[in-house]
Amino acid sequence: MHFCLCVINGLVGFMSIFTAIFRALKNTLVPGLVLQFFALIILLVYFFVPSAGVYFDFFGALKTQYGYVYSFVATAFFGGLIPFGYLWLSGQLRNNRSLVAVGIFYCVFWGIKGVEVDLFYRLQSVWFGVGNDVFTLATKVAVDQFIYSAFWAAPTITLTYLWLEAGFNVKAWWQALDRHYLVRTLPTVIVSNWLVWIPAVSIIYAMPNQLQIPLFNLVLCFWVLLLALLEK
Repeated sequence: MHFCLCVINGLVGFMSIFTAIFRALKNTLVPGLVLQFFALIILLVYFFVPSAGVYFDFFGALKTQYGYVYSFVATAFFGGLIPFGYLWLSGQLRNNRSLVAVGIFYCVFWGIKGVEVDLFYRLQSVWFGVGNDVFTLATKVAVDQFIYSAFWAAPTITLTYLWLEAGFNVKAWWQALDRHYLVRTLPTVIVSNWLVWIPAVSIIYAMPNQLQIPLFNLVLCFWVLLLALLEK
């Protein structure tokens, strides 16, 4: 009897996780397709519209000249400042004393993430080369999404945003970090993240090295903004 109850509870728990993942995938399907289409358009413009080359050259030159500094500033702007500004102006953030702290959090956190992603992209180029053939792209995407993203990027972003939601209170953050969060919320975030970013990074890795971070920034910006629109 005890064994049967354990099996039933396990099945119920699995179905609960599956339902949460399915709901998350459903909610992110449309914005994911929009972002993938947007990234694909940029890729096609790069390869088939020569007149647009001056713009790509400009951002490529900035990235080459300033390196990690560019990655920090650009990602802080596109992933942090623009989404924060939208949330503030749309009334989704309260005008209180913590508003400045939240803005600083957004910019600093995403600036650091930009440097991290830049380093990871560089390591991918060292490990697997700079080609854009199918095998190289598939290898980079697999390492990106099923190792880096699944075991580091998505969990650290989710846990850090949980700290933000806890008002930067470590005790409240720790209390929110319960079994439900670990076995349901985190897997849901990771799987829904794959829906959007597997096609997106496939396109990003097809670009030259100096343009990968600029394209990542644009996709990231629209992704955060679209998530904010869905949560309204």
